[in-house]
Amino acid sequence: MNKYNNFTVEETNLLSIYMTGSKEGLILAMNAALPFMDGEMRDFAARTLAKVGRMTEAEFAGLALYPADEV
Repeated sequence: MNKYNNFTVEETNLLSIYMTGSKEGLILAMNAALPFMDGEMRDFAARTLAKVGRMTEAEFAGLALYPADEV
């Protein structure tokens, strides 16, 4: 397990909502939604995005994330 697999339950749930199947797609989808989030949620999402951004493609591929409608 690498150091980036330590997402909180809340972060994992957020990522699952915006999961498109790729790191790039998730980042694009979450960034598109940021302006529509309230301040606290926007800050939380931005911190989560920063965490995803530091991951390599291989690390991201190793995450157990599924689109929210599949959970």
